[in-house]
Amino acid sequence: MRGLTDRNVDSFKNFVDRLLKFPDQVSLDCFRLDDIVSWNDKDRNFDVSDWICAALCRGVKEIDLDLDNLGDILPALLFTCHSLVTLKLVAVGSEITVPSDVCLGNLKTLQLRNASFVGDSIHRLISNCHVLEDLAFIHCDSDYLREVNIQSPSLKRLVLDFDLGESGNLDYVVVINAPNLVYFQYTDAVVEGYTLTNMKSLEKARLNICENDSIDCETSATHLIQGIRSVRSLSLTTDEAIFRTSQLPIFHNLIEFEYGGHGFNGIETWLVEFLHCAPNLETLNLNFPVEAGTRWKALPIEVPSCLSFHLKEIEISCFVTHMIEMVSYFLDNAMVLENLIIRTKGLSVTQTRKVSNQLLQLLKSSKKCLIVIL
Repeated sequence: MRGLTDRNVDSFKNFVDRLLKFPDQVSLDCFRLDDIVSWNDKDRNFDVSDWICAALCRGVKEIDLDLDNLGDILPALLFTCHSLVTLKLVAVGSEITVPSDVCLGNLKTLQLRNASFVGDSIHRLISNCHVLEDLAFIHCDSDYLREVNIQSPSLKRLVLDFDLGESGNLDYVVVINAPNLVYFQYTDAVVEGYTLTNMKSLEKARLNICENDSIDCETSATHLIQGIRSVRSLSLTTDEAIFRTSQLPIFHNLIEFEYGGHGFNGIETWLVEFLHCAPNLETLNLNFPVEAGTRWKALPIEVPSCLSFHLKEIEISCFVTHMIEMVSYFLDNAMVLENLIIRTKGLSVTQTRKVSNQLLQLLKSSKKCLIVIL
């Protein structure tokens, strides 16, 4: 609807009015509306709430709304519609009011973006979606939250992206009980507490967390990662050594691990201690800056068993020349390593050639391993 004249907008409004209010029932599969034009323009008298009700009465399966002041427009009927399978709401600056009689019996996908919730509205909404499989809260406002409580035996995919604590309130707890969850993505500063239970089906997790000075960050973060101990593939991004490796569980199922974020003092010790908790790891991807002066050769720690028996591939991104000591550590200790992939983006041709020569020297005293420099 971009660039439409007033006449075009009026024609569109009249068309939708006739279509949705036509006496003969017109079935709908999908109703989608975004805020390209101002649907709240009182001069045009758009009946957006009536349009949504009409779509619901026609057995619509998918509703996708991106509107200003969405919380003022949504009809209560939306939360008791049995035909809905997919519901996507973008509600910038709006508070979503969830009625007490909410029941979305066939809803499988729920995506809420830029919305605000109060009290236990999240728990009330999710607990009345009995076949929900895919749930996402993206950039939602946590200012008034006390608890993010997600109890769902049917849930398979969960995304919680709270913008790394930019909303200000971190004095809430996250409670998740999802025995069939296979994918979990979480982005936020560390909050007051975490209780994650029954996550034994988890295949892949992506955690992007940062410190919160107002709480016992190490304890909370450690509880978070303890809850995903059954995961097979983990991507972890942190700004510091944010949890205590001494209190980590053993990740018996973990075969893929990616670590990214900022380099910090002592990262080499922290990383090797983490690898001790992943005895069956096969693939390691490292994407963080290593400061000059890290002491990989002087680590007072025994070699993790995954390096001795299982680790087959290592990929190092953002490689710089002083990281050669880290590469040397892995080549010396990863006894079954098959592939070493090094990404040298940012290095000059001369620096890349120097790194290649250094790696060739390391390989002369190492076992067979394919090194790929990109």
